[in-house]
Amino acid sequence: MTDHMNLQRTIRNAYIVCIVALMASCTSPSSTDEELLFEETNTVAELEYVQLSDKEEALYNMVNDHRESIGLDRLIYDGETYAFAFEHNEYMIGQGEMSHDNFTDRASKISDQTSANFVAENVAKDFEYSEAALQAWLSSEGHRNNIEGDFTHTTLSIVSDREGNFYYTQIFFRN
Repeated sequence: MTDHMNLQRTIRNAYIVCIVALMASCTSPSSTDEELLFEETNTVAELEYVQLSDKEEALYNMVNDHRESIGLDRLIYDGETYAFAFEHNEYMIGQGEMSHDNFTDRASKISDQTSANFVAENVAKDFEYSEAALQAWLSSEGHRNNIEGDFTHTTLSIVSDREGNFYYTQIFFRN
């Protein structure tokens, strides 16, 4: 088992403990697990810095290399918002499909946390290699616009499901 997979499981277990504690103490009947998770992530100090996996770091660098190649500034990696990308990957894995579900809520919470005035995201699924995910994004006008957009910061997560299928979420924002 890789160090990154161990880290993912540790983070997931920490979230489960936080969600269970929060659900037992002060949730309303209409709250969803995802809403509770995002409320709780703002207080989990150990998630403020997350060591990127080799795959995540490679994608981060490739996106920045592409931006530089067309005269744009490099994006600053924001580890504080990693939990949003990671949890969206976990959500997609649970659904078994790629989606932008709950993006408006995610973007609002990122904006509240970072004072961002614009948030966007790219998602992908089933690319074994980060290079292939990036090429797919660059081949799609909307995804390419996010990569080449007027953003200052990014966070990203790549998580595999039990069958080894990779899910990607990259979030872009500017302050």
